[in-house]
Amino acid sequence: SKDRYGIAVDIGTTTVVVYLVNLEDGRFIDVGSTYNSQIRYGDDVITRIIYATEGGGLDELKDAIVTDMNNLLNPIVEKHNIQIEDIESAVISGNTTMSHLFWGLNPAYIREEPYTPTLNTFPLWKAGIAKLHINAQAPVYTVPCVASFIGGDIVAGVLASKMYKNKEIALFMDIGTNGEIVIGNNEWLVTAACSAGPCFEGSGIRHGMRATEGAVESVKINPLTFEPALGVIGNGKPIGICGSGMIDAITEMFLTGVIDQKGRFVKGLYTDRIREGFEGPEFLFYSDDRRDIILTEVDIENILRAKAAIYAGVSLLLKKVGFTLDAIERVYIAGGFGNYMNVDKAIIIGMLPDLPKEKFRFLGNTSIAGAYLCLLSDKMRNEAEEIAHKMTNVELSVSRRFMDEYMSALFLPHTNMGLFPTVEKLLFKK
Repeated sequence: SKDRYGIAVDIGTTTVVVYLVNLEDGRFIDVGSTYNSQIRYGDDVITRIIYATEGGGLDELKDAIVTDMNNLLNPIVEKHNIQIEDIESAVISGNTTMSHLFWGLNPAYIREEPYTPTLNTFPLWKAGIAKLHINAQAPVYTVPCVASFIGGDIVAGVLASKMYKNKEIALFMDIGTNGEIVIGNNEWLVTAACSAGPCFEGSGIRHGMRATEGAVESVKINPLTFEPALGVIGNGKPIGICGSGMIDAITEMFLTGVIDQKGRFVKGLYTDRIREGFEGPEFLFYSDDRRDIILTEVDIENILRAKAAIYAGVSLLLKKVGFTLDAIERVYIAGGFGNYMNVDKAIIIGMLPDLPKEKFRFLGNTSIAGAYLCLLSDKMRNEAEEIAHKMTNVELSVSRRFMDEYMSALFLPHTNMGLFPTVEKLLFKK
């Protein structure tokens, strides 16, 4: 008998990932990834919703994402000599806006009170309707959403983490464009989204890029000479800086006195690494005859905003459920660059809570992992439905306290140093 295949797809706001899987044995065949070309219509979901509704661009956005998926899939199918008729199933995992745009559904209500999407649970539509280049009769399962800003990607992430099966109270953090957070265990799950923006995935930063070959993933700055030592994915020449590299860079600049607690460059340092650019002060990390790699003060400000939104979301959600950080027994970190992140440095800049390092687990892209599980198992699909049903969403966008938490977290690491005792000790030693 011939092999049967399926695809699992993660539609992220910034990136798109496609897995090709053998349905007979669950074998992973190949993967493709790219930037979501909807970016040309806006970096974030709100901008795209406005373009889809007020700008009449819903069909353009739908076509853009379907084209991305087909462009990833076509060379993979050709490479492995697979007939598209043999791809008999698909699973789509994405945030609520991405799922709506993929199916061409009106996303207007996602951003309007009372923040109720057109759909949270999607019918089992056929691939031909979506114009996917697989068997036209293949059923396409969409991982269910919870609320306007808690989508199937987070349900898939909780499924992949297994936190919903354990008694221990866990914190799940998807550090991507939308910055979603889940707290809970096998009895309850509470969730919230805090728009972090796309900078950690490379967008909106002068020389930002995804965590792929050529990306600066780690940085160490000599405190005497201010000369940086760079770790590069693939060990070749650097072509940009990814999320983990940004976190490392800001930590090192802060600890060596290059920037202050507000993320501003300190004046009067004797180094050619700090120079004046057309956006203001900038730090030169790498230069050759082809390119410079820098972080500007504007870049740093954007990164601090992103980390502040994430920490503020965690802080407020904990207060909402009546817990302190001490109650968290496990922290799951999801997101495309999570595997490269230095926990200590993410704590120093105030993005992650100041907890013992052994509590953290990096899971990578849990949206695609959960989609893969749902592709292979009806049981996993049922569990995804149960997770979505169990989740209680807290709408931070209408909370006055969120802005207070956010403003406090805009500093390195925070205005309240008592929340970061290990960082306080480190700075005292210096």
